[in-house]
Amino acid sequence: MTIRLGTRGSALALAQAGHIRDRIAALGEPCELVTVTTAGDVSRASLAQIGGTGVFAGALRSALLAGQVDLVVHSLKDLPVAPAPGLVVAGVPDREDARDVLCARDGLDLASLPAGSRVGTGSPRRHAQLVDRRDDLEVVDLRGNVDSRLRRVTDGELDAVVLSRAGLARLGRLDAVTEVLPLDTWPTAAGQGALAMEVREADVDPSGPVGRVVAALTDPAARDAASAERRVLGLLEAGCAAPIGVASVVDEAHAVLWASVHRPGGGERLDRRREVDFTADERGAALALAADGLAADLLAAGAAELAPLGASS
Repeated sequence: MTIRLGTRGSALALAQAGHIRDRIAALGEPCELVTVTTAGDVSRASLAQIGGTGVFAGALRSALLAGQVDLVVHSLKDLPVAPAPGLVVAGVPDREDARDVLCARDGLDLASLPAGSRVGTGSPRRHAQLVDRRDDLEVVDLRGNVDSRLRRVTDGELDAVVLSRAGLARLGRLDAVTEVLPLDTWPTAAGQGALAMEVREADVDPSGPVGRVVAALTDPAARDAASAERRVLGLLEAGCAAPIGVASVVDEAHAVLWASVHRPGGGERLDRRREVDFTADERGAALALAADGLAADLLAAGAAELAPLGASS
């Protein structure tokens, strides 16, 4: 059997899926990429207008349910928290660096950008974080692939853009980074830096070829950490327009999970964190409990009054 691996057609999506295809092939299973066009790839409207990051997942999930592909690879941060009927996120491979980065003209960092500088992002979270850090900047809504975003800086249309370090690393474009934004003060999207391998429920069983390769490629620590971050979003009922950052640091016996909830457009934020110790076989359950506590702390502190929670996406 040749495993048909579904992916979006952007350069980043193809790079990510190609990495998984090569790892599947190294396990001795034939694998081919199948490119699927999504609504997010053809629309130039802002993500909030067209339904949030979930627009990238819908067409891939439809192709999977229709039997056109056997496995799809998503950027986990783009995947809605709610599961899709008939499908399972069966695995998460080893995770890239989850941090955001600034790519600015003239080697500038966020602190040294002149007042009035134009900084591009399509993320409500990054928009709020930029305003909270530098309310004298002009934040510009931004769509397009990584190269087109970077080109708007080199062409002088923008002074800087904020991007995911993981995406730049996968494309070999870390040379564009002028500042790496630390997770402890700039938490990113839940699951950022991680990939999700999604399959049909019937194919989860590791006795079959699809379930076998997904199990072999899964990094349990990355899976548990990303699941805890996404659990916070689920408990907050945070939709695509909610400017919320969630991050974690997990080692062999200890984890820190933290989150920031922002007022849309910036100007006010809530920060909370939870720490937990565990043994190796308790990691997943311990992180889930920390996520439960973190979400409860945020709600008790007024997160629902600050950000648009209770959304369905």
